[in-house]
Amino acid sequence: MTKYTAYTARPIEPAVLKHLRDLDDAGRPAASITDEEGGAPLRCCLRRSEPGERIALVSYAPLRRWAAETGADPGAYDERGPVFIHADDCAGPDLDGHPFTGAHRVVRRYSADGRILGGRLVQPPDSFDEAFASAFTDPEAAVVHVRAVEYGCFLYEVRRGRA
Repeated sequence: MTKYTAYTARPIEPAVLKHLRDLDDAGRPAASITDEEGGAPLRCCLRRSEPGERIALVSYAPLRRWAAETGADPGAYDERGPVFIHADDCAGPDLDGHPFTGAHRVVRRYSADGRILGGRLVQPPDSFDEAFASAFTDPEAAVVHVRAVEYGCFLYEVRRGRA
């Protein structure tokens, strides 16, 4: 995990990555490629890929994984979508500041029982610290997803009480 002021951006956990590299959350084997151009948002280390790195695009169900840990039932909000990860083990995040902030993002709140509570558009130069603080002023908010606006893709999560 990487710390940012009062909020911790949580990459996909190493044990989950190991599973996704074998079989993703849609039940498909991961297929790795060499990223010739770079720039893919890697959810394992919360940075963009470099040209020549081996990466995989896998299906990932972030709310389902969180719900399995917490006992929540996300019901219809249980979704899965594409995420990029390194094809092999990596060192994890080593960043200074919030990851993936150079574009419009959505900060989406979920309750402890897995229901969506709402979202907020964050666009440069808006503050992610302010967006997270605002999200967690809602006493029902247990977890926040940061998502890309363009495709709705999951980028990372922030949890209540994790500073």
